[in-house]
Amino acid sequence: MKNIFMSILLVLMFSVVTYAQMPVKGQVVDALTKEALPGVNLRFAGSPAGGTSNADGSFALSATSPGDSITVSFIGYNSQKVAVKRDMLLIQLHPAFSELNQVIVSASREAQSRTEAPIAISTISKQVLLETKAVTLDQVLNKVSGVYMVNLGNEQHTMAIRQPIGYRSLFLYLEDGIPIRPTGDFNHNALIEINMAALKTMEIIRGPSSSLYGSEAIGGAINFITQAPSQILTAKLQAESSNLGYKRTDFAVSNTFGKLGIFAGGYYANQRNGIISHSDFNKLAFTLRGDYNISDKSKLITTASLIDYHTDQTGGLDSTKFYGKKYESLQTFTYRKVNALRVRSTLDHQWNAKNNTTVNAFFRRNAIGQNPFYAIRNMAGNAAKASGEMNTDAFKSYGLVAQHKKDFNFLDARIIGGLSLDYSPATYEAYFINIDRNQAGVYTNFTRTDSLLTDYSVNLLNTAAYGQLEISPLPKAKVVAALRYDRLDFNFDNKLTPNAFTGAPDERNNFTSLSPKLGFTYFINTNMGTYANYSVGFAPPQITDLYRGVKVPTLKPSTYGNYEAGGWLSFNQNKGYLDVSIYQLNGTNEIISVRLPDGSYQNQNAGKTKHQGVEYTLKYAPVKSLNLRISGTNARHVFTDYVERGNIYNHNEMATAPRFISNSEVTYKPDFLPGLRLGLEWQHLGKYYMDAGNTEYYEGYNLFNFRTGYTIKGVEVWLNALNLTDKLYATTVDKFSYGKSYRQGIPRTFNLGIAYNFSAKAPQ
Repeated sequence: MKNIFMSILLVLMFSVVTYAQMPVKGQVVDALTKEALPGVNLRFAGSPAGGTSNADGSFALSATSPGDSITVSFIGYNSQKVAVKRDMLLIQLHPAFSELNQVIVSASREAQSRTEAPIAISTISKQVLLETKAVTLDQVLNKVSGVYMVNLGNEQHTMAIRQPIGYRSLFLYLEDGIPIRPTGDFNHNALIEINMAALKTMEIIRGPSSSLYGSEAIGGAINFITQAPSQILTAKLQAESSNLGYKRTDFAVSNTFGKLGIFAGGYYANQRNGIISHSDFNKLAFTLRGDYNISDKSKLITTASLIDYHTDQTGGLDSTKFYGKKYESLQTFTYRKVNALRVRSTLDHQWNAKNNTTVNAFFRRNAIGQNPFYAIRNMAGNAAKASGEMNTDAFKSYGLVAQHKKDFNFLDARIIGGLSLDYSPATYEAYFINIDRNQAGVYTNFTRTDSLLTDYSVNLLNTAAYGQLEISPLPKAKVVAALRYDRLDFNFDNKLTPNAFTGAPDERNNFTSLSPKLGFTYFINTNMGTYANYSVGFAPPQITDLYRGVKVPTLKPSTYGNYEAGGWLSFNQNKGYLDVSIYQLNGTNEIISVRLPDGSYQNQNAGKTKHQGVEYTLKYAPVKSLNLRISGTNARHVFTDYVERGNIYNHNEMATAPRFISNSEVTYKPDFLPGLRLGLEWQHLGKYYMDAGNTEYYEGYNLFNFRTGYTIKGVEVWLNALNLTDKLYATTVDKFSYGKSYRQGIPRTFNLGIAYNFSAKAPQ
């Protein structure tokens, strides 16, 4: 009996020892995207033993007892407790509701906590993208306080962030931290070139960020972050259609094979027989991304995006047609074509725990062809004739951005330094066209002539160096100081004679800028903090501003001084979040878009301007199933020194500058029916003056959007009802000498869609 007892005891002891030596392996991934999460903390319950996940999200631990469980925590995600199993673990972390724990990359080009950045920055998460089911980017960007992206139809757009609604080069659009267009060749429709189906998140910086990103980052910078490859096989296919002729198909597939991860995704959309005549369009967007883990310390990421876009162009409506809901286009042949290719390779190397180097090499090829409605001019004395132009604006870019980050042991200090080079040869060609016009005022057809209005090439070279120092002089305080030097060289070669429409002589122009920034953050406690900063922004004239249609270039660069303060508060056990920022942006030689008597636009230096405002976001989840959000901005944009055609407009409000913009939303996900979501959104645009003389104003509008969706076993169906009350509204209104122009907003629209999302099981 004694021998039997001893044998049983030995077997039990052997089993415990064997279990204690049993390795626990697995991967940690994002629950929504299935991409790897490196640096995740894993700790055994009640024990300091544990570790962190590797670059590919993998980990290997040793369990100490049969009842072990692992506590998994990572900044920006909800913590989990996972029971130990002998099988390979796939731990899926869900993003946290509280924005205090968000990780951002745009503020310093390096990953950091949101609360460490002394700027106004907001993130549109993957969950928001998935649930909104936006068919245009304004449907998600306008959820951010201080942002009003204007929908001009068929993904055409313009932007207003801490600026009036306009078409100027005051906003910088980035893809994974690299500008999607070169400095000096801005296009207000640039976001046509974004593949919405390949986005992971968006980060929006409000206010100047020239100290890191250079010129044009004045009103704001938007960084579109592409989807990384998933660690397991995932696939997606979705289709949707609207009652107004819009159709779209999205597709994506991703997986990781050893050290190589692949993501491929895109969409095809088209519009036929919309509410307004001559408004069809089609777009193909495709992105291919590969992530290769060279070693535990080195990673190579290569992304290629292709955009092929074509749209009919329609202009605005006069007041009679707008209020009479007679959506009749005067154009029958105008168009815009965009063909864009971007390729980026990023090598990231972690030398040690305190040193990291990133090198980005990129190539862009872009061409925009147009027969633009805004170039049409009626001929005096002949109502049956008009004139216009066909033009092509194209460039290629070859660039490099290299950055090194070094952390120090004292005062939590960090230095970031970088060099940037962007060489972009560009061309512009425009032909004069003769246009026929019928008795109803409709432009029926055109004939292209051999007469060249514009034919030039410009070699653009943008070189820059920047540095940023972060230091914590006090345990709860952080100071950030940054400085960037930019030089922009234009080498202009005009193919036409001086008496041509574009007759500027061959010449070289250059502009330089030194852009500083100084900011600090202070943690009052773990749930409350504040920040302040001073920054300088710089915007040189664009190629077309300098040379197109002029004999001698006269425009000066614009400079901006920005003063900003704000704070954040998490309350009620992280169920609520409040973010507030106030700012004053002073512009000198600000380049504004002036509407001429013939209806055309011309950019001019405006003397001095002042932009003041307060931006705020309140989020609150009183119960788990209910989320409330209120986002808004109150602002004033005024001329402090401006004369236009002899008229003095000092202290007048700038045209198309709403004083109040807000977007609020309530979302309900009932516990009794998992997978169901219901959302109601209110978009408000306040009144604004239509002209610099402040003679008339547009009342603005209120819109309501309803969204619902249901997901079960990978199948998702949804219905979005946009402009639920069928409100008549204009996304923007301009006034000029011969009347007003209204860009009509969409009437009540129903988008119905279905999708299938596939995710493989965890690897064994």
